[in-house]
Amino acid sequence: MSRVRGLLRGLVRAAQWLWLLAVLLVVWEVVARQAESLFIPPFSRIVVAFVDNWLSGDPASLFLSDQFWADVLPSLARLAAGYGLACAIGVVVGIVLGVWRQAGAFLNPLIRLGMSVPVTMLLPIAIVFFGITSGMNVSLIALGCLWPILVNTYDGVRGLDTVVTTTARSMRLSRRRYFLSVLLPGASPSIIAGMRISIGIALVLMVISELYAATSGLGFYIVEQQKLFRFPELWSAILLVALLGILFNAAFALLERSALRWHRGAKAGSERAS
Repeated sequence: MSRVRGLLRGLVRAAQWLWLLAVLLVVWEVVARQAESLFIPPFSRIVVAFVDNWLSGDPASLFLSDQFWADVLPSLARLAAGYGLACAIGVVVGIVLGVWRQAGAFLNPLIRLGMSVPVTMLLPIAIVFFGITSGMNVSLIALGCLWPILVNTYDGVRGLDTVVTTTARSMRLSRRRYFLSVLLPGASPSIIAGMRISIGIALVLMVISELYAATSGLGFYIVEQQKLFRFPELWSAILLVALLGILFNAAFALLERSALRWHRGAKAGSERAS
């Protein structure tokens, strides 16, 4: 009985989140069929094109089509490389600048300047340096994701509770113990927040960089379909990018919930105490 109640609660919760999306898709279907526009096909045609383009493979390939392996995998590889590079550099440099306060204060204006420059403006320069290669796409993704991770890490280290840091110093912890037991856990909520923001930026930059300078990938596929006036296929790629974004955010939410379980427990305890 309890399982049935839990299932019903889950269905009600899902309906509360999805009803507006369902209404919008129905409106899209009706309006597109009446308008008969070449550029905005009915959503049902987009779903058919989505299945044909991306999910028409055999069971041995997990039902993923050859088109998926040819275009989606290169895009995901570039995204993973750029995002991983940004995480590694951003976290390390952010921690160093947060601990070494003089260097942080000296470089802070440069960091804020880097954040204020739209990375997409650097696309022509990246093409000049790297050419039309995966290295160009990776560098652009890494640069765009770097700043949120670096700044959030820096702010997380600088924002550590002074009572905690003073107590740790009075206990004469070793540098390694202080880093693993005090600094990294204390700054981890801010670090993970920056990483979660950057995953959306990475997805956007992946597509944008491939729109203008790539020979494979989702962005390249979108441009090719636009040239051929195959708009259901074009919209199917956009739908795939949207689903990837939802999947990445859901996975990151699970990771965040697991990694910061102690933080939520401590916060709830302090709220009860107050």
